[in-house]
Amino acid sequence: MKVLIVDDEPLARDELEYLLKQNVLVDQVAQAESIGQAITQLLTTPTDLVFLANSLNNENGFDLAEKLNQLATPPLVVVATAYDDYAVRAFNINAVDYVLKPFEQQRIDQALSKAEEVLQLREESATPVKPKLSNRSAMISITDDEKTRVLQSNEILAGFVENGALILTTTEGRFHTHQTLSWLMARLPEDQFMQVHRSIVVHITAISEVEPWFNHTYQITLTNGDKVPVSRSFVKAMKERLNM
Repeated sequence: MKVLIVDDEPLARDELEYLLKQNVLVDQVAQAESIGQAITQLLTTPTDLVFLANSLNNENGFDLAEKLNQLATPPLVVVATAYDDYAVRAFNINAVDYVLKPFEQQRIDQALSKAEEVLQLREESATPVKPKLSNRSAMISITDDEKTRVLQSNEILAGFVENGALILTTTEGRFHTHQTLSWLMARLPEDQFMQVHRSIVVHITAISEVEPWFNHTYQITLTNGDKVPVSRSFVKAMKERLNM
């Protein structure tokens, strides 16, 4: 965070600069003793945050704050004052915080934390959201015995693990692969498939019947006649997906 201190008191500026540099959020600190110097600094150096004294010799620090608010992306402002009477006015100019003299490390750190949160929100709102790339596809490629078979996801009725092998039940038969169930689920369209057991995933449209089974579990019958269990930990999710 790049910070500018605007204060007509040299000792106050030096004290504040020392405290700011103790915080890891701050990587640059500059000083100005007047509004003119502050404007020059702001026009020549990128600045994230201004610690602004309310009184600057014959000038008013709030005048600078109002000018800053006219910028497209103004730096944030923390009002530094010896009087807490200025707190209300500080927030009227959209200051993120105000700190009282003599300065304390804890209060300076708190003000910096508030400023950092605002800067992060500003950056997030200004950054275009990039679409997340996904390897979920309408096609699944599986390899077994050095042969690769490309399956359409709508061909797959179910996938399950048996004796360490992943078996895909399709409209044309069964195919084996040494991939894992998690590998399969990471590639299947989420809106079409549902996990019903720690080792079984089924295509929702392949479900023809659901019936209660033993010990509060259920059993699903697929369109090809295969029956698969629904373990208790997946019953609630299944009912929600199937509007039961």
